[in-house]
Parts: sequence; C-alpha cells; structure tokens
Amino acid sequence: MLTAQNLSYIHPNKDLLFENINLTITGLQKIALIGNNGIGKSTLLKIMAGVLQPSNGFIITDSTPYYVPQLFGQFNDLTIAQALRIEDKLRALKAILDGNVTEDNLVLLNDDWNIEERCHEALTYWKPGEFDLNRKMATLSGGQKTKVFLAGISIHQPKIILLDEPGNHLDTLGRQILYDFILSTSATLVLVSHDRALLNMLDSLYELSKNGITVYGGNYDFYAEQKQIESNALNQDLRSKEKALRKAKEIERETVERQQKLDARGKKKQEKAGLPTISMKTFKNNAEKSTARTKDVHAEKVGAISQQLSQLRKELPDADKIKFGFDNSSLHKGKVLVEAKNINFGYQQRLLWKQSLDLLITSGERIGVKGFNGSGKTTLLKLILGEIEPQSGTIQRADRKAVYIDQDYSLINNALTVYEQAQQFNSANLPEHEIKIRLNRFLFTKGYWDKSCNGLSGGEKMRLMLCCLTISNQSPDVIILDEPTNNLDIQNIEILTAAINEYKGTLIVVSHDSYFLEQINIERTIDLP
Repeated sequence: MLTAQNLSYIHPNKDLLFENINLTITGLQKIALIGNNGIGKSTLLKIMAGVLQPSNGFIITDSTPYYVPQLFGQFNDLTIAQALRIEDKLRALKAILDGNVTEDNLVLLNDDWNIEERCHEALTYWKPGEFDLNRKMATLSGGQKTKVFLAGISIHQPKIILLDEPGNHLDTLGRQILYDFILSTSATLVLVSHDRALLNMLDSLYELSKNGITVYGGNYDFYAEQKQIESNALNQDLRSKEKALRKAKEIERETVERQQKLDARGKKKQEKAGLPTISMKTFKNNAEKSTARTKDVHAEKVGAISQQLSQLRKELPDADKIKFGFDNSSLHKGKVLVEAKNINFGYQQRLLWKQSLDLLITSGERIGVKGFNGSGKTTLLKLILGEIEPQSGTIQRADRKAVYIDQDYSLINNALTVYEQAQQFNSANLPEHEIKIRLNRFLFTKGYWDKSCNGLSGGEKMRLMLCCLTISNQSPDVIILDEPTNNLDIQNIEILTAAINEYKGTLIVVSHDSYFLEQINIERTIDLP
C-alpha cells in the first residue's frame, strides 16, 4: 500500500532531520510511528501524505492517503466543507437537485450521489457538535477540529489513513469513539501517537531514531518488554565494563608499583657493585623507559575501556540517567486537606454542574479527575487551590503547600535562562554548584545552563519543572497536574511517571490518558457530571 525509499529531509536552515529511511506498509496493516520529540515523526507523516517534499528519496502509494494533521491553524479561514474538500461536490449536488444539470456539475459530483448522507452519518458518528458545514473552522475548539477531520475519513472512505496525534484534544468519549474506529476499520493505518492505550491496539510499532527505523512486530506492551530487555542487556554491559575498568586500573597501579620496586632493587645492586657513573646512567635510562612502556600499555587499555564505557552511557535511555530525589510531604497521611459541601460555580448566571459537589481530599491520596470537555475540570482545580470561591456551598482548605502544573508548564518563566529558573525555586539557599548538580541530574548539562527557557521543548520544560521541585527546601504537599501528557513523547511520559511514582505527597491529576493514570497508581476518581 505504501513504500518509502531512501527518504531524507533537510530543514531550510540546512540541518539534517533524518536520512536513508526505508519502510514498507502492506494492505490492512495498522502501525504506529513512535520516537522522541523532534526526531521527525510528523515530518515523515507529512511526506507520506504528500504535504511535504523529501530532500531525497520518494514515496510510492497505491492510492491517495487521507491525512489528519496535529495542528489545524492553517484551516481557520475555511469553512468545514472547504477544509474537508467537499464544498464543490455539495454545491454541484445542490445545483443538480435544483434542476441545473450541467456537464460541469456532473463532473464535479463524479457520481457521488450519497455525499450529503455520508456527511450527516460521519458528523453524527464523531459528534463534533451541532453545526452546519458552512461554519468557520476558527470557531471550533481543538477537540471539535480533530473530530471534523476524523469525520472526513467516513466521508472520503480512503484506503490509507495517516493520523498525527489524533487523541491530543479529545475527551474520554471522543477517545473511546477513536479507539472503536481504530479497531473496526479495514483501511491501512499509520499514526503518530503517545497514547499507549491506543498503541496497544496496533499490529506493529516503527521506532524512528537517529539510527533510522526499527520495527517491533507487536503492540506497545510488546515494544515495552523488548525495550526493557535491551535496557537490561545495556545495563549489564555497563556494569561489566565498569568492573573491567576498575580491574584494569588496579592492574595498572600494581604493575607500575612492581616495576618501580624492581627498578629500585636493581639500582641498589648496581650501587653496591660500584659500577661506573656511565653504567648507572644507562641503567637508570633503561629503567625509566621500561616503566614508561608499562604505563603506556596499561594507559592504552584503560583508555579503550573508558571510551567503551562512555559510549555505553550515551546509549542509556534518559529515564535511566535521571535521579529524582523528592523529599516527603511534611503532612501526616490522612490529614484533611479539602472538604467541600454542595459547591457549585457558574458562568454568566448559569451553574456549571447540574448536581452540586461534595469533596473530601486527605493527605497522601492519589486522585484522578475525569469528565467531558467543558465539564469544569479546570474550574474544580481552581476551587481546590483557592484561586476562586464557589458561588454556592462551602469549602474549607487546610494550610498546605500546593503546586499546579498545566500542560504548557506555565510555571516556567520563558524570559529566564534554565539556571535562573532553577534559582527561582532555591528557597533553601543552596550554593551555585549544588543547583548545577541538581540540573545535571535532570539532564541539563553545562550547555543548557545559559539557554533561554523559551527554547525548551515540552519534555524539557517538564524535566525542568520536576528539577525545580527538588531544589525547593520542601517538596509540595500537593501536586496538581492538568493534562500533563498532552505535549510529551513516550520517553518523557515515562520520565514523568517515574518521578510521580517516587513522590509521596498528595496527587490530583486531570487526564484522559487511562494508561498513564493506571501507571501512576491512581486510587480513586472524581467523575464530573
């Protein structure tokens, strides 16, 4: 169905993104394209779709793919019908039904007499909302735009479908409709996604890295098992090399010491024998050369092992390199943090929830907050934090240190450098070298310290935010996360998961990612009506 041969892409600034990419996707196959942020997944998908031309190589397809992009800003000035490329057909059908049967209208319609019916069925299935096809795309939410383009699949009925992060803006219901479609469609499917529940529904995972594409013939759980096996083998190699390096250094030291003792003993014998000065000098020179040769041989061996060890450490996944070091919350487990009775909030004289809410949140709990888009999840978080007050009912909040982290990591000040941002959280007055040690633990090496936070990726901002929390003199009693995985790749989601699982305070998480919620051991959920 689709073949890529020797694909390369070079950015307009001449930076090479990837090269010599080869892959073949057969009919009925459902595969995911995965890899770290910035590796080129979306670019490769655009090349497959014909939206972008490769710098080298080419794509062969049996039919024109249908492409659902990750971002929709370029369609804001279009109507839904224009964005879905069905306006001309609908206009031709209306003209024909009104009696204007011309050759141009018949050519435009191309015998597609059921186009209106399919549009209605598609929009009913994907549920983007109640509106007509002449509505401007700019008036839709992110989730509605995604659903409109997904509805286009049912309208165009393509044989090849390309999806770039289709679940990013969807609520729980929208994701479930997407999952049902993925399982039931007979089309060939290529998608980019970090949604691990969705990835578990696919046949194969194609991992794009700086080394090219590696194919894993199974779903995400199979991929994770294989990566763990690779990681274990790598760590075993690492330990073996570290042991070999220690042994080589020990042998080097012992050999040099032994040679020096032999040289000293030989020198004493020569002195006792009363040899001429010239012979003594010759002996001394020979001894020094012998010691130098011995040192060189062992230094070369130690250097080779050190180089191999350095290379192995570079191959370690980032999650294995990070040291978190969270302090425990100062609050005792079970302390009542928030107690609310019959609370509600309204916008423009209209109450948000049909039934008022009762809440009890105690220290040490791990709570998920679920609800459809527009159900008031962010409003509830603001009520818990004390940023707003309910319009009805009562709410009591204990004195505690809480941190709210949204999907854009707004606590990071883009005007600061990485080091300056870390200093903002230095309430413990740690010295400069200690701050830099903490930054290194989160993979912010010297080259990052003076870099502007504005230039950081979503994953880098997440790591910097976690680092800042460890710099503060006391870890927060409550961490509130609002859709934290939306802008992260799988590797950074795993880093975030590991950090959250090490954190021992109270956790409140808004997320549509069921796999993530399971991994961070959410104990109960607040389901908003």
